[in-house]
This record gives sequence, C-alpha cells and structure tokens, in this order.
Amino acid sequence: MAKWGQGDPRWIVEERADATNVNNWHWTERDATGWSKRKLKEVLVGLVVEGAAGRCEISDLKQVEGEASCNSRKGKLIFFYEWNLRLSWKGTVKESGEKHKGSVEIPNLSEENEVDDTEINVSKKKGEGDVLKDLMRTEGATKVREALRDYLKALKTEFTLGMILPTKAPVGQELAAERRLSGNTMQDSVSPQSLDRVGVKIPTVKILMREIFNSPADELYSIFTTKELVQKFSKCPAVIEAEKGGKLQMFDGSVSGEYAELVPSRRIVLKWRCRSWPDEHYATVALTFKDMAAQTELQLECKGVPVSNEDSTRQCWKQQYFEEIHLLLQQSKDDME
Repeated sequence: MAKWGQGDPRWIVEERADATNVNNWHWTERDATGWSKRKLKEVLVGLVVEGAAGRCEISDLKQVEGEASCNSRKGKLIFFYEWNLRLSWKGTVKESGEKHKGSVEIPNLSEENEVDDTEINVSKKKGEGDVLKDLMRTEGATKVREALRDYLKALKTEFTLGMILPTKAPVGQELAAERRLSGNTMQDSVSPQSLDRVGVKIPTVKILMREIFNSPADELYSIFTTKELVQKFSKCPAVIEAEKGGKLQMFDGSVSGEYAELVPSRRIVLKWRCRSWPDEHYATVALTFKDMAAQTELQLECKGVPVSNEDSTRQCWKQQYFEEIHLLLQQSKDDME
C-alpha cells in the first residue's frame, strides 16, 4: 500500500473539494442533442443565397433526426454526432419574378465525415425554375456547409464550456504556471496581477473585456436583468432574479450564480460559475455600463476564472453574450422600422 500522499496522482482526491472526476481521468458524458437542435435551426434557418439567377432563402428546418454528445476522458473531449436533416427553401427568379419552393436533404452529418464530404441533396417542386435549383446546388450548398461548420465550432466551444475540470498540479508546476502568467504582457485580456485563488485551491486568472453596443445604458442594463430579454438572446429558458442575492441560471444550466450588486443602468456584480467547475467555486463578474449617448461601452471584469477555462470563458462572453445581444438589439431596431 502506498504511503499517504504518494501513488498515482490520478487517484489522489483529498485536495479536491468536490472529489469529482479527479484530474479529468474518468469518462463523463453530456447529451448535446437538445442544444444541437436549437443551434442547427439558429445557423440554418434564414440563410440567404443570392446570384444572377435570383434569390433563395432557407425557410424552415423540417426534419432533425439524430443525436449528439460530448465525452471527456483523460482530459480530452470526444464528440459524437449523427444527423439526418431536411430543410425547406423558397426563392424568386430574378428575371421573371416567379416564386418556387424546394428542399435540401443532408442524410448523414456525422463525425465520421468532413463537412466538405457531407452529402447535400437539393430538390425543387414540379414546374420551371431550375435556375434556382442550380443556384441552391452550387452557392446554396456552400452556404449550408459554412453554417454546418458554425454549428460544429459552437458544439466544441459554447456547449463544452467548463467540461474540463481544473486539476491539482504539483506545487512546482503551479509556481511555473504562475511565473508564466505573471511574466506575460497582456492587454484587455488577463491582468498581470490576476493569478489568485478563490474557493478550492486552483490557479485562476482575471479576464477584462470591453464591448460597444448601439443602445443606451438603461436598455442594455435591462437585457441583463429582465428574464424575457435574457431568454431572447440566450435562446434558452432562464432563471433571473435581479435583486441582491437573487438566483441566476442560463444556457440550460451551463451557467449559474447570483446577483451580488445592482446599480440600475450603471453596474451589475455577479457570483458566476460554469456547471462543471469545482463545487462552490465562483468567479466574480463585474459589468460596468458607460453611457455614450446612443451607445454604451460595457466593461467586463471576470475575476477567479480557472486557468484551464480562460479561453472557453472568454468565448462564452463574446459569442453567447455579446454577439447574441448585438443580434437582439438589431432585431429590435428592425422591428421598429
């Protein structure tokens, strides 16, 4: 029997507060089917294809059969997905103004094939208008493949947020990591003095980001504190209790926390965590709203992010928060016009 503190480090659990999946050694699995169906609809429906022959648009995702999952083993992520998709398209011939409809079938989108090799079949309802069918077979297939790549990119970034847990590195490795972090020159990303320890004993960093929104501060503030608006930009059910100590839950539970401070139209402070971070480990997120007439500069400080989750956390805020809020604001503007 090994002495206390010795032996294979993959099985040493006494220094992990949650004692869960030590060093990411064990197999864990997360079902991505429901998330994938929503994401596929988001990236495909509304896709516009234009050419000399006319204009076409993907109008609906009629069939989504299949499943997707993400597995973590030995600190690596493994993806499985297999989809049979059928899309509806509609279009208008440029010269005659005739309108036509058809479908796009993708019988086998899976991890076994590259997107470029994935079969895409285009059909059209009876009648003339083959020029639109040809447009969808060429330009349309290219646009659809781009959208499928966007889905796979999101699957490997947005969906996997926090799946790889921080590990307990030997003291020497931790100190080396600290020196590397503190020695780097970082602007608007990681503060040189940002390595600290919050909750369980893991190395953490502080992320700083800035974003300009075409919205007054009070409107942008309400997007972070109003349940209906949060659900609109996140495209998921949410728990939003915008008061001190109120609960926060978003993205199918991938993100949770509570409101620690609220100053209307000026500042929000959150206890914020990803589902797969160690139990009881939270980052502190401060959102500061700088009113610039018709625009608002949002300053984000996210302190206490596990070093191993820095990139995925940054992507979460950029892609799942900022980019989606831009789209929501643009949609609201278009609706008013």
